[in-house]
Amino acid sequence: MTEVIAIFDIGKTNKKVLLFDKHLNVVHQKEQKFEETKDDDGFPCDDINLIEQWIRASLESLKEDPAYTLKAVNLTTYGATLVYIDAEGRPLTPLYNYLKPMPGDITEPFYQKHGGVEEFSRKTASPSMGFLNTGMQILWLKKTRPEIFRKVKHILNFPQYCAFLLGAKPVAEHTYIGCHTATWDFDEMRYHDWLAAEGITLPEVVSVSKTYPLENHPGAGVTGTGIHDSSASLAPYIISSPEKFILLSTGTWCITMNPYNYDPLTKQELEHGCLSYMSISGKPVKSSMLFMGHIHDVNLKRLNEHFKAGDDQYKQVRPDTETAKRISQKDRMFFKNGVPADHVDTEVELNTFSSYEEAYHQLVMDLTLLNKEHIDMVIPGNDDIKVIYISGGFARNMIYTKYLASLYSDKKVYTSEIDNATALGAAMVVFDAIGNRRELKPDLGLQLQEPLI
Repeated sequence: MTEVIAIFDIGKTNKKVLLFDKHLNVVHQKEQKFEETKDDDGFPCDDINLIEQWIRASLESLKEDPAYTLKAVNLTTYGATLVYIDAEGRPLTPLYNYLKPMPGDITEPFYQKHGGVEEFSRKTASPSMGFLNTGMQILWLKKTRPEIFRKVKHILNFPQYCAFLLGAKPVAEHTYIGCHTATWDFDEMRYHDWLAAEGITLPEVVSVSKTYPLENHPGAGVTGTGIHDSSASLAPYIISSPEKFILLSTGTWCITMNPYNYDPLTKQELEHGCLSYMSISGKPVKSSMLFMGHIHDVNLKRLNEHFKAGDDQYKQVRPDTETAKRISQKDRMFFKNGVPADHVDTEVELNTFSSYEEAYHQLVMDLTLLNKEHIDMVIPGNDDIKVIYISGGFARNMIYTKYLASLYSDKKVYTSEIDNATALGAAMVVFDAIGNRRELKPDLGLQLQEPLI
């Protein structure tokens, strides 16, 4: 029987369970998609009941599989999501979507009360982003659903709730609370005072490596505390990279992380979506966020409809140097006036393109230029960054990766062949259950990218 660590990697679109052996090889993987439900305002959201059932059923199936011995479980999820539980440990609300609009009458008086949005955002490393700030979600629930808020026993971050289902205590850890939650005071490195002033108590903060015995699985190992997906994706590179680097963790969001930039956030950086994450060791990681995967998908849909292309036809478009050269010599066409509120740039006249392939090159190259603006925000002027790593979905988009290499010709741009860097990082922080973490040297399967032009 193979000893394994089971990782639940819960993304906004895809939910995966992966099994890692003692050499950190993936020996099993299964992907799941769930239909969204709607919250009490009719806004789309993930179905927490389906996710719970999937986690429990997956573990039961693994327990009965004679091929594996379960030594540990860990869970990594997307950010900005909370679960409010009552005294019996049951969720009191839907799993509110971080894209849900935040009423201005909740946030504006709050920022005025706490020194203004600029200073508060600096102190908490959290640009004002409505529901993407989980602290504002808590405030919203308290103000708009007081009868529910009175029943709340614990407020758990999403990965910590999933771990709680399996036997973990109701706790928090640095990677999630440090991620634009507006609850963490980066000056004092503790919860911000506003929480106590509002009568809000958040859980004890523990190490991301802390484990607990798995409930209902006697002798079957431990569960981790859970970890934020972006910080999990950073861990393998911190351990393995011989040179200073930045990581582009791509998917629905593109998170650019510089673990070597400790400069305080500036007003301009905050206004443009910069923030600080926290690494698995609790150190700040200057970062920027771009809704790149979503922007790509909604504009791709418009291209597909115009050119009568199949949903997956873009995957067949190979990078073409001559097409790229022509496009690079012109002004940007997509997003030249910024990204619209609905993320679809309808100002671009698609009839001007001679082919689907040309239009897709233009979309991806313009999106890469938009991404460059966010990358440059976390690289200081006198930077000694030598390497850019790209992980996640866009690591497979060769127009994007090779054009990025062209834009950063002074650096080495690598893609990682590991499709599951997030799950790998989540496995690494609980690896002591199966081996010795100090001996970890994961193979990231790096591929150097040649410039497109």
